Amino acid sequence: MKKSIQSIAVLTVICVVTAVLLALVNGITAPIIAKAEAEKANEALLVVMPDGEGFEEISADEYELPSSITNIYREKNGGYVFKMATTGYSSGLAIMCGIDKDGKITGAVCLSSGETLGYEKTYGDSFIGLDSESADSVDIISGATKTTAAYKNAVKDALASFIIVNGGSVDIRTKEEILQDNLSAVLPAGKEFTKEFITESLGDVTAIYMSGNGEGYVVAIGELFIGIDKNGNAVSEADESAKEKAIAAYNIHVNSTLEEIELSGYEGISSKILKAYKTSGGNFVFDIKASGYGMSGEWAASGKPIKIKVSASDEGKIISCITVSQSETEGIGSVCAEPSYYEQYNGKTEASLGEVDAISGATYTHKGYSSAVSEVFKTINILKGAE
Repeated sequence: MKKSIQSIAVLTVICVVTAVLLALVNGITAPIIAKAEAEKANEALLVVMPDGEGFEEISADEYELPSSITNIYREKNGGYVFKMATTGYSSGLAIMCGIDKDGKITGAVCLSSGETLGYEKTYGDSFIGLDSESADSVDIISGATKTTAAYKNAVKDALASFIIVNGGSVDIRTKEEILQDNLSAVLPAGKEFTKEFITESLGDVTAIYMSGNGEGYVVAIGELFIGIDKNGNAVSEADESAKEKAIAAYNIHVNSTLEEIELSGYEGISSKILKAYKTSGGNFVFDIKASGYGMSGEWAASGKPIKIKVSASDEGKIISCITVSQSETEGIGSVCAEPSYYEQYNGKTEASLGEVDAISGATYTHKGYSSAVSEVFKTINILKGAE
């Protein structure tokens, strides 16, 4: 019994001594580890703010900031570093941007991307030294339009956030929100506007939006929006000439009819053309299928084609293009269903079709899509008897 008590006492002493030693070691190493971690974090921040020091992370929840902002670091001399998450051709585009106390960009880098890094590696260098008034001067790069546009918007979000955290005021609405607000302003009774597929040539009119509640349409002539109520009357402020153009375009659009063309009576029409129609204005509308990655890729991923609708003038110029359905790889080829891609075809002719930016990482999708659209021009020539 005596030996047992002695053993317990010895174990107790060992445990106490060990605990004290661990506490001493932790007291020595914890600050060292914390300092090392802080230095590592600062190294990343110093990439975009080389002369920065004393960074402190602050909560983004304290401010009403653009939705892309995920982290904010305040530098002791008045600068800030912002981290943003956005979407280029695919999700997962992370950007970090440093801004000094004077509102000038000290650096911008792409931390990660869901795509194969290309222009993202050096695009941020173009913004160094610029501020909120001059950042727009940086060009979006042809061939990487969606990615560099997203990168540029993220940098602009950082600049807007810098103004906000310093007590200023900035309109942080997205382009989509601004568009919906503009449409509602000229047709207050309308709600949830959607862009219409145009089948006729409408001159200066660039777009027509339909109200989801049936209260009318909004006609866009460049940057000018004109509301047309459900009775066909212009209800927003504009000069008479613009109103007349808007009403004329509205009437052509809502009264346009389609007559299906029997394709079996023509030779040489591609199987990619599913259906063809002649509009009441003498133009054409085509239902097309394209072999993207889903049908042409190494594994024929889905076995399903991309369905496209295209309207074109009698002279062979695309009026509207829209992706009706697709089963391409999510986040890569599926970009073909986004307006930023398919609206590039609007206004293109056979000679200018090659100007459409490809989809990064989705060669099969873009080539199949473009090839299918090119059949529009050949088909128009056949239907007109030019071949």
